[in-house]
Amino acid sequence: MTVLETEWWNMALAPEWWAEMEDDTVVVGDEDGVGCLEFSTVLKASGTFSDAELRDIAAAESPAVKGWRPVERGDFSGVEASFLEDGIAVREWYLAAGEALLFISYSCEAENRGMDDAAVDALLDTLARA
Repeated sequence: MTVLETEWWNMALAPEWWAEMEDDTVVVGDEDGVGCLEFSTVLKASGTFSDAELRDIAAAESPAVKGWRPVERGDFSGVEASFLEDGIAVREWYLAAGEALLFISYSCEAENRGMDDAAVDALLDTLARA
């Protein structure tokens, strides 16, 4: 198992997963090409993100999404939701630890919905603050 390291967070990658940096986004995918994760990081100038702030950010950034659920993934906590959009199955997370907020999305074709859910959850459960 390798460790994906960024300036603000780390995550363990199973052998069948790869990662690359594209502009300000980290893209993580698996060898079978079913879907991929995209990570964006936002830093708060001072203090930490509250639960209410996370819910407000999620609602503002993803207004069509209903039913945000509280979640903890590794050292991070926040909200998650899943939905279908134009034949694509999408899962989104807004997770924070300290001053770091991660926006994470996983997408795949609708017919592959759920195929990588357990693997994606296992990866995200290894999220750690750097």
